[in-house]
Amino acid sequence: MSGAKRVGRYPDEMRERAVRMVFEHQHEYPSQWKAIESIAKKLNINHETLRIWVRRAETDAGARPGLTTDERAKMKDLEREVKELRRANEILKAAATFFARELDPQPPR
Repeated sequence: MSGAKRVGRYPDEMRERAVRMVFEHQHEYPSQWKAIESIAKKLNINHETLRIWVRRAETDAGARPGLTTDERAKMKDLEREVKELRRANEILKAAATFFARELDPQPPR
């Protein structure tokens, strides 16, 4: 879980420990899901929350398809930048239209 810093209910160290425990002990259970349920209960974490952390860790490691945590953060930054640029472009278009009318007034008809 490198790169983007997440703000949430659980510290990063706890997330990393819980995910590591799943990976280290999943062979002791009939399925990864059963390992997630058991470890989540022991750590007092919602099992769905831990499942999401495990899936994200698998994606970040390249073991599962999808955007990595770093790619998600980059995408979010780029989407924010595009939104700001579009807003600035609209402001510039409006200013250009305004000044075009001011500099080249149409004679009254």
